[in-house]
Amino acid sequence: MIVAAAQIKVQDGNIGANMAIHCQYANMAADKGASIVLFPEMSLTGYLREEAQQHKFAVGDVRLQPLQQIADERNIIIVSGAPIEIGKQLHIGAFIIQPDNKVDIYTKRFLHPGEEVAFEPSLAHNPTLQLDGETISIAICADTANPRHPMEAAANNATLYIAGVFDSPNGVTESHERLSRYAKQYKMKVLYTNFVGTTYNSPAAGQSAAWNNEGELLQVLTTDKEDLLVIEL
Repeated sequence: MIVAAAQIKVQDGNIGANMAIHCQYANMAADKGASIVLFPEMSLTGYLREEAQQHKFAVGDVRLQPLQQIADERNIIIVSGAPIEIGKQLHIGAFIIQPDNKVDIYTKRFLHPGEEVAFEPSLAHNPTLQLDGETISIAICADTANPRHPMEAAANNATLYIAGVFDSPNGVTESHERLSRYAKQYKMKVLYTNFVGTTYNSPAAGQSAAWNNEGELLQVLTTDKEDLLVIEL
C-alpha cells in the first residue's frame, strides 16, 4: 500500500484557494498510486480559532464535492481538516472522503490550550479505517501529545497512525520524537503531515515524515517547501 502526506501552504479563510491546493495534491497522490492522502490540521481553512465560526464546515457540506469527485474517480481516500459544526458544537475535525460518495468525520479529542475558546473536544467521532490490510487510526495535532490517544489506537489494533498537525519550529522536534516512540512502542507505522509557510500569524515547521513500526524514520520533508511525501508500506 502506498500512502501520501501533503505538506502545503494555505491562505487563512480562503477556502476556494485552499480547495484548489487540495485537489492538486490529491491528484498528485493518486498519480503516485497512493491509496490515501493526509492533509494538515484545518487544512481547508487554515488554522483558525476566533474566526472559525465564519469559515466552519457542516456535515454533508457541498463544498467537499471537488474532493469527493477525485476520491470517486481516482479511487483514493482524502483526509482533510476543517472546523466542523456537528449539532450546535464546533469541533476541530477531519473529513475522511472515500470513494463511492462516503464521508466519515473524525473530531479532535484532546485540545491544545487556548482552543477551548472556540472548540469542543469530542469522543463521538473516531472511525477506524480498514484499507489494503492496514487498520488506520486518525489523530489531529494535540491528540498525539496525550499518550492515551496512541495507546487506545493500538488497543483498537491500529497498524497505521496518521496525524495531521500544525506544528511551529518550536514543536516539531518534540512531535517527531514522540511519534517515533509511539511507532516503536505500539508497533504502528506513523504518517505525519504539517504545513509550511504561515497560518494563524505563526510560522509552520514543515518536516512532514513517516516512521516504520520500529520507530525508524523512513522519510522527512524540508522545513519550507510545499511537497508530497509518498511511502510504500
